[in-house]
Amino acid sequence: MPSKILVTGGLGYIGSHTSVELIQQGFEILIVDDLSNSSIEVLEGIKNITGVSPEFVQLDLRDKKKVNQLFADQPALSGAIHFAAFKAVGESVNKPLDYYENNLGSLIHLLQAIEKKTQTFCFIFSSSCTVYGQSDLLPITEEAPIKKAESPYGNTKQIGEDILYDNSRSNEFLKVMTLRYFNPIGNHSSIEIGELPIGKPQNLVPFITQTAAGIHQKLNVFGNDYPTPDGTCIRDYIHVVDLAKAHVVGLKRMIADEQTDRFEVFNLGTGKGNSVLEVIKTFEKVSGIALNYDIVSRRQGDVVEAYADTTKANQILGWKAINDLETALKSAWDWEKKIRKI
Repeated sequence: MPSKILVTGGLGYIGSHTSVELIQQGFEILIVDDLSNSSIEVLEGIKNITGVSPEFVQLDLRDKKKVNQLFADQPALSGAIHFAAFKAVGESVNKPLDYYENNLGSLIHLLQAIEKKTQTFCFIFSSSCTVYGQSDLLPITEEAPIKKAESPYGNTKQIGEDILYDNSRSNEFLKVMTLRYFNPIGNHSSIEIGELPIGKPQNLVPFITQTAAGIHQKLNVFGNDYPTPDGTCIRDYIHVVDLAKAHVVGLKRMIADEQTDRFEVFNLGTGKGNSVLEVIKTFEKVSGIALNYDIVSRRQGDVVEAYADTTKANQILGWKAINDLETALKSAWDWEKKIRKI
């Protein structure tokens, strides 16, 4: 087992859940986060679940000098899981330069610091199904063509993967695994940590729970004229704890030197698609609350339909998503009720 694993964006939604799983599997971790879309209180939640107070450094990875200093101060680091990134598709369309600067600059600074290492370094990249754009074939396999991205956010993930692929070929000590997430939802069953977007949520489920909690008057459904059974977009919604566990499985594969290539790619999803209206109806079922929603015009950057073929992750990693949509949505609502004191 490596001495210490760096978790960038480790107080964010997926990062905090993965930090919990890493600690529970015996890993020592260092969390780095700039707190731009997270809260320092998440550290307490991680401690309450695991009994461990992880080491934390507040740092903006866009600051190259500070990234280099971090690695100089932390010689025991021998692996990283890189979550730190801006992640909203719609926002990226309006603020493309912010997304390119943050998502790509941070990645490059990390890799430049890692390049000074003279021992094997394991790097897991938090990627996205947005790299596929609107795929011609469903479910989407890892061999699906990488089409022109539908948004600057998706493009940063495509370019990020390209950077990592090239770097894995030039740096003999670097091992890379890129995990392409579909749509993470839900929260840890303890309700000690959860999705906590700052400002108006950009993702469906937190907007649903906030609407149910009375934070928003109504929920907007972006288009009902898509070529799907009910006219709304279809996505593969995966419970965040299932997603977090996949990172630990992937990391162990890398540490055990079981990779067949220094750059590996895996889809992480359930293999099943649900429409926006299906998610709304399922939430209403588990919560007992009727949601107020409007059908509005389509949102730029959205693809029609995307769900994963998870065969590769199931067979090679031995990992499979086990939580269903109802379980995920119930945990999301339980978390919302806790933080709103409902």
